[in-house]
Amino acid sequence: MPVFAGARWKRLGLHLKGHLFLFPSRPAPAYESRSGNRLLLIFIFMEGILGPRLSLFELLRLPVPPVWLRVPVLLGLALVLVRYFARLSPAQIGLHAWREWSLTEKSYFLQAFVIANIVFAVILANQLRMILADAGLWGPAAVTVGTNLLWGFHQELMYRGILQTELVRRWGSWRGILVSTVLFTFGPLHFYHFLRNGPWAAMPVLSGIFVTGLLLGILFRTSGNLFMVGALHGLGNAYMDGLHNLRR
Repeated sequence: MPVFAGARWKRLGLHLKGHLFLFPSRPAPAYESRSGNRLLLIFIFMEGILGPRLSLFELLRLPVPPVWLRVPVLLGLALVLVRYFARLSPAQIGLHAWREWSLTEKSYFLQAFVIANIVFAVILANQLRMILADAGLWGPAAVTVGTNLLWGFHQELMYRGILQTELVRRWGSWRGILVSTVLFTFGPLHFYHFLRNGPWAAMPVLSGIFVTGLLLGILFRTSGNLFMVGALHGLGNAYMDGLHNLRR
């Protein structure tokens, strides 16, 4: 009986470790410095030159594609550049197939996914009731959810999969996570908060973004699983930036 009970507790522990970010370790991605330099060039091009919202198009007075088209195109471009310019496999930036996930990763992801949906459904109960009551909003809601899921995944690809992976390789875990989180918070992706609200009014929002980015950075570093981090980020975007703002 004690042996059986011990096995049960051990298995239960595997399902709870993820909440403490205690995932089975994966070996650090190994690649040449040349590939690391190219990762940084990809990041600079995508975020600093092209712009996360295609600000270069606006500067050149070119038509900016609608968000439902822009997001998958940016995501696809980033993945292509990683594969054929940096010459890295998806696994080297944290993109592991479901069959390669540990039990702790799978369990944590499913638990977090369910809990997040419940929490967001409670917070946005009135908005969700309005959408469910109006069939004309179902199509736009589906497009909004899909777009924001991809948008959150794209952000994690850029700031965790590409930038943090290389900075951690160069500088170690904490400096790599911290610098990538600072750029995530105050860089091109969220700088519009300064322009829209002014520096002081923007600080509460940016503080929340910094804390969220830091947690996601630690989660990615401890799990090495970009799919998991990207999906959770995308889920938050789908509710808070998507359905929350959906109007008839």
